[in-house]
Amino acid sequence: MTVRHRAAVLGSPIAHSLSPVLHRAAYAALGLTDWTYERFEVDEAALPGFLDRLDDSWAGLSLTMPLKRAVIGLLDEVSATAAAVEAVNTVVFTGDGRRVGDNTDIPGLVAALREHGIGEVDSAAVLGAGATASSALAALARVCTGEVTAYVRGAERAAQMRGWGERLGVAVRTADWSRAAEALDAPLVIATTPAGATDALAGAVPERPGTLFDVLYEPWPTPLATAWAARGGSVLGGLDLLVHQAVLQVERMTGRAPAPLAAMRAAGEAALAARAG
Repeated sequence: MTVRHRAAVLGSPIAHSLSPVLHRAAYAALGLTDWTYERFEVDEAALPGFLDRLDDSWAGLSLTMPLKRAVIGLLDEVSATAAAVEAVNTVVFTGDGRRVGDNTDIPGLVAALREHGIGEVDSAAVLGAGATASSALAALARVCTGEVTAYVRGAERAAQMRGWGERLGVAVRTADWSRAAEALDAPLVIATTPAGATDALAGAVPERPGTLFDVLYEPWPTPLATAWAARGGSVLGGLDLLVHQAVLQVERMTGRAPAPLAAMRAAGEAALAARAG
């Protein structure tokens, strides 16, 4: 095989990333036999040098933490979507050598919700205040017609979330994490916290829950997701987000659309099952 087009995911740590599985499945389904997709351990200090060493065989990069903000100053152009949350998870290299940054997490969140029948809600809750929480707020700007309550730890994070809300045009109210069980009564709950952070909330799931979007995909299901489903609520997981944002990355990098969503999801599910087994 002659490799003419290269892409990869960068981050630190990166060994856990499912992105190679999803992108390679897309290439196979699309018949792109001269495309490769790898993973590289790259931190903020190493990022400028890594980018400078890339040749014209490179089509694009996926970025995970801690690079989503660090890369912005190294780009020639940043999309309005990425600029809105100061986070780039996708870099596409144009034919004239320019580096263009985008964020597919936000439209990926919206697409995943719409796939599950969530086109509009009148209120929502966000658990957490990290980088994914800002993307969640940007997505909610497109689907939530009313107030969003963010449950966070500490006054500084509360202020940050209110600031993101003002910037994104979302009415954000903040509440202390000690009241996080109240979030579960919202028609849409987006959990953006690390593994284990919401485990204690599993016993507080209401009798008739709405929709839970838990952005974790490993370990899966989380105790909260398990309890939610047991009560009959609708549950989306991190793989839903990962697949939908990767679909958009494949389309931007290869110029081929639509990307094969079903094939990519099946590959991701198989990889997670193999890890669990």
